[in-house]
Amino acid sequence: MCAPIEPARACARGFSLIEVLVTLAVSALALLGAAILTLHAMKFNQSGRFRTQAVVLSGDIAERIEANKDAAKLGSYVLNGAAAASLKDCSVNGCTAGELATYDLAQWAAAVNLLLPGGSSTIAQSVTGNPTTYQIVVSWVDRSDGVPAGGSPQTETFSYTTSKTVYH
Repeated sequence: MCAPIEPARACARGFSLIEVLVTLAVSALALLGAAILTLHAMKFNQSGRFRTQAVVLSGDIAERIEANKDAAKLGSYVLNGAAAASLKDCSVNGCTAGELATYDLAQWAAAVNLLLPGGSSTIAQSVTGNPTTYQIVVSWVDRSDGVPAGGSPQTETFSYTTSKTVYH
C-alpha cells in the first residue's frame, strides 16, 4: 500500500507490467483452446466427408444394379472380398449383362478402395427371385488417434449398409 504522502505514480510502478503478463497468459490459453477446438472440428469434418462418400458410393452401385436387371436377377452383383478385374471396358465396348456386372463391380470396388481409407465392401443377395434384394456394405477406418505408449494405434472402423430391391 502507498503512504498518503507518496505520489500515486510511484505507488503504481510495475503494476501495468503484471497486467500485461496476466493478459498474455489468458490470451495464450484462449488461443490454445481455439486451436484444439479447430483440430476437433477438422476431425469431425473429415469423418462426415467419409460418411457422405460411403452414401454416394452405395447409391452408385445400387443404380448400377437397377440399370442391369438381367444380371441382378441372376446374382451377378454378389461381391465377397476383392472384385475380379474386368476383361472388357464396357464404357467403350458392348458387353453382355454378366460382363457389365463384372465391370461395374471392378470399377466400384476400386472407387471404394481409393476414396475411403481402409475401404472395403461386400454385396450379398439376401433375397432371390422376383424381387431380388441386395445388401450393400461399405466399411472404412474413420480415424486413428495415434499410438499409445507400447501399444497399437487406436482406430475406429465404420460401416454403412443399404439394401437395393430390384423388380424385374
